[in-house]
Formats: sequence, C-alpha cells, structure tokens
Amino acid sequence: MTDTPLLSSLHLPEDIPGLSLPLKQELAQELRDTIIRVVTQNGGHLAPSLGVVELTIALLSCFDPARDPIVWDVGHQSYPWKLLTGRADRFDTLRRYGGLSGFPNRSESPYDYFGVGHASTSISAALGMAAARDLRGGKEHVVAVIGDGALSGGMALEALNQAGGMGNRLIVILNDNKMSISENTGALSRFLSRNLSHSTVMHIKQHVAKVLSRLPKGDSIVDIIRKGEVSFKSFFTPGMLFEAFQFNYIGPINGHDIAQLERHLEAAKKLDMPVLLHIRTRKGKGYAPAENDPSHFHGISASVADEISTPPQPSGWEPSGPGFSRAFGDALCELAERNPRLFAITAAMPDGTGLQTFHERFPERFADVGICEEHAVTFAAGLASRGYHPVVAIYSTFMQRAYDQIIHDVCLQNLPVTLCLDRAGLVGEDGPTHHGAFDLSWLRVVPNLVIGAPRDERALRDALAIAVSANGPVALRYPRGSGRKLDPSRFAYSGAFEDPGSYPPPGQGRLLLRGNARVCVIAAGQRVFPCVEAALFTAEKTGLLASVFDACWVKPLPEEQILALAAENDALLLVEENSLLGGFSSAVLELLADRDCLGRLKIRRLGLPDRFIPHGPLRRLRADVGLNVSGIASALKSLLTASAHEKT
Repeated sequence: MTDTPLLSSLHLPEDIPGLSLPLKQELAQELRDTIIRVVTQNGGHLAPSLGVVELTIALLSCFDPARDPIVWDVGHQSYPWKLLTGRADRFDTLRRYGGLSGFPNRSESPYDYFGVGHASTSISAALGMAAARDLRGGKEHVVAVIGDGALSGGMALEALNQAGGMGNRLIVILNDNKMSISENTGALSRFLSRNLSHSTVMHIKQHVAKVLSRLPKGDSIVDIIRKGEVSFKSFFTPGMLFEAFQFNYIGPINGHDIAQLERHLEAAKKLDMPVLLHIRTRKGKGYAPAENDPSHFHGISASVADEISTPPQPSGWEPSGPGFSRAFGDALCELAERNPRLFAITAAMPDGTGLQTFHERFPERFADVGICEEHAVTFAAGLASRGYHPVVAIYSTFMQRAYDQIIHDVCLQNLPVTLCLDRAGLVGEDGPTHHGAFDLSWLRVVPNLVIGAPRDERALRDALAIAVSANGPVALRYPRGSGRKLDPSRFAYSGAFEDPGSYPPPGQGRLLLRGNARVCVIAAGQRVFPCVEAALFTAEKTGLLASVFDACWVKPLPEEQILALAAENDALLLVEENSLLGGFSSAVLELLADRDCLGRLKIRRLGLPDRFIPHGPLRRLRADVGLNVSGIASALKSLLTASAHEKT
C-alpha cells in the first residue's frame, strides 16, 4: 500500500494507542483514501464507513480489541475496523469472491466478535456478552456501536430496556448521522436531532449569571443553577430518553474529533453502569459526493468488471425491462391511480424497493416505518382491517424478521395484505446475510397465504394486479436486477416456444416450451428463462428438446397441470433459486407423492444447497450451485440421455 505509508508501517491494531493526535488524523485520511479507492472499484457501503473513521481510531486507542468486545451495528460501518484490525493487506479483496466480507464475520477475524448483516442487534448481543463477563467475574469492557437508523428498530429498544434494568456495565455508542439508508424517519429520529443553539444558551447563561451576581447571595444562586445544568440539559436534549432507560447519558459530542472522543470514552470506562455515548457524525465524511448525497453513496456498485469475465449473452436475449424493483414501483403507482385504497409501506428502503416515486406521488398513502419490519407488517394488518389494501415491500432477507407478524397478524386473520419480497434468491456481493434464500420455504407452510414467483418484469406487473385485487394475503417474490426476454425467431426450435401471454390466476401455470422428448423442466421465478435457454441449447446439441413449464404460483400449485406433465413425461427437472429444503421442488414432490405419481418418474432438483452461500458475483455463485444456464443444461442433458436410452 504505497499510497498509505502510515497505515502500511503500523503493527495493527496494537500501535494505534501510541500514536500522537496528528498521526491519528493522518491515519484517518489514509483510511478514507483507501476505503474510497477500494469501494469505488469493488462496490460496497461507502458513506456509512466514511462516517466512523475517527470513532474507529478512538475505540482502538481506548480499548484492547483482543480482550474488549466491540460490536458493530449495522455491520456496513465496519470497513475502517477491518483496515485497523489486521486486514489492511487484504482489503482490496473486499466483497470479492473468496475475499473479505462486507460485514463483520466471526470466521474472518477474532476481532469480529459478532456477525451482523441486519440492523438493531448490537445492544442485545453486547448485553449478553456483558452478562457472561459478570457471571464469570471478568473485567473486560463491552461496547456496542449502533447507528444508521438502527436504534429505531424495536429490538434495540427492547435491549436498552433490559440493559437498564439489569444494570450491567456496558457502553453503547449511538452514531447519530440522521440517516439510515435514506433519511431517518419517525419521532425518535427527530428527538435525537433536537439540540439547543450553543450561542443562545451561552448568551442566556452569561446574562443570568451577571444579573444574579449583583444580588445578595447571588453567587450561591448561580452555583445552584450551575449544578442543575445537567438536569436542564437532559430535559431539552435526548439525555432525557436514555436516562429513562437508566443509562448514564453523555453527549451529544462531535464524532469526528478524535481527542474529544477519546476523552469521553475514557470517562465512560470508569462508570460501573450502563452508559450511552451520543456522537454526531456526517455520513460520507471526507468525500464530497457522499456527503452531499449520502443516500446514493450508501451502497454503490463496482465500477470494474467482476473477476469472472462476463460471458457473451446468446443473441436472442436482452433485458426484459428496467429491473424488478423499478417495474414494481411503476406498476404500483399505476394501480394506485385507479385504486384509492392502495397503501405502500417499506422499512427504511424506499429507494431500494422502488417506492420513491410512489412516495412522491402519493405521500398520504405511503409510510417508511424505519428499520422496523415487524411493525411494518402489523401496521399493514391494521390498515387492511379497516378497508385499505396495504402493499409491504421489504427485501426477502429482512422480511424474515416479520415472520410471526405474517402468521398471526395477517394470515391468521386472512387480511388482504400484499407482501412484496424484493431481492429473493441470490443477491451477490452482500453475501449470506442478504441472500433471499429461504422465503419460499418459510412462507409455504402458512395457511391462507398465496405465493407468486413472477419470471420477469411483465409477469411481476400482472401478478401485482392480481395480488392487490385479492381478498386475502398474497406474497410475491422477485430478484434483484433485470429479467431476460426472448426473441424466439433467433433460435432453432423457435416454433416450440409458446407466448406465455398474461399472468395466470393462482393455481395455474404456463407451458413456455413444448418439446419432442419425454422430459420436462418445471421452474418457478426468475430461473424460468434460463431453463428455456438451457433446453434450447441442449436441443441444438442433441436434437432432444425438453418442455419447459413456468409454475407461476408456488402456492397454490398448478396441480392439475403438473400432474398432467408427470403423466406425459418420463423425467422432471425441478428448478428454483431457493433452499431445496421445503421450497418449490419440495411442494411438487409432495403433490406427486400424495397422488402416487412418483413410481416411474426420474426426478432431479436444482436449487440452493443446505449451507449458507458466500458473497461473490452472481454468475459465479449460480455456477457454483448449478443454477446458471450451463448447470441447468448439464442436469437436463443427463435426464434426456437417460430417457432416450430407456426408449431404445
């Protein structure tokens, strides 16, 4: 790292406490330069990490990271921590396949005390660590760093409540940058931003002291007032809230002043009780574009190609639309123009879920509840109980948090709520905390819930229209990015392709390719068109064309169509981008078993294995699990060959 001479020369993290303040400030600049360089190359969470550079240096100056657990929340603030805890020489591999994770990872470093990709977990985890320390008579400090809107999550407030009641020695650092991914919302955020004008306060204090000092015993009165200043501050600042939780509140202080941070951290270490240190930071600090637009630079895409070269796309394929999230947002706006009872809800992700335009056009029918997925779903249930049709758009991996609310508050009461699970399936470099790998499995067992898996943007628009006209709960799952569309005339066997037409109602699917072999691929979701491509590719090589069927709905399944396909074919290939345990293919197998149709059929399943999939480029991850065109074609070829041999 020739462009970071100080960072490269240090033995980390041990050397940091001994650095002078000027050297620490120089180190802060080198950290920012490194983060900007690597993240603009690899993609990642730029603005959040730039905001905690000085805090990270101060933490490593005041605590022993080999002994004192420091828990980061949310985890995308951890890039400076990675650089300063022995991973600077590998930081260029951030979010690369086989490289450093974009989040704290216990298997990556002993300094990552708790793995995290979701938000609002740090105080609960740190309190557990503090309780374990006290049970065994330990002396180490335990620190939770919570920021980027994570304090709005109910879990964080539950943990504050317990921590104050238990009274264990614990330090919570609130990194208050007024932002989560987009701008923070809600009363708690406004309360934390409340502060008195320093110039006004000083003016009043000086004037009152001057007047009172002229009176008999005026100096004593001034002394009493000064002693009451802490109570006065607590009434007008966020200290009132945290003192109610029985935390000793310190702040707010400048989170970019290393000396001030160290002074207050040392003071917090001496207190034998829960302490909350409230720091104010600027998201994107030190990089003007990120400071000016922290939402845009919260997470950015890589500016260079993946290390796996992009294979040329077949000539018949092109993007099927603007992307699933954008198509969802546009379609919902169109539906809302005609239906005044549609209401959109998201959890701190109006941009990521495609709802920003809806927010601008229908602000009175939009709610961003912050990082509160559980609340989002029950709030939706309340709306639905009074005649509205709420549409809740949350990433698949984060919707998991609201599972209890989906079961009890929506489905048990059979309320018309549409759940839109963006980022279903593999998502790439954000890795296992963000892959939407399990939603079909955990949703499929819930009574009253209809589940759709549209294959492309056009299908998503149609499925959304069906969902918002339903009288009960519907879940739609769709991936990140764009789908693909087909120009059949450019392919051999193009006459076998059937126009899918409009999206069918629940319980019906679409046959997309009618083959000449007794083998059928049955797929759900965005892997449908890669299955078509694999079938066409295999037919050009072998002369054997498999049929391809898009199930469209995972619950209820298109049972009669699937049973007919089972009767017409010798082999079935079942494909999904979801865990194979309990997912779409499990549902098909259950149907076939219940109808005694398994005996003569050869069946192979492709999906996500029973392990957590690492981070990396999507094409590499799909290749690893056999869900790319090549993997599907290989599985299909083996079934076609076996079927042909049986005929002879």
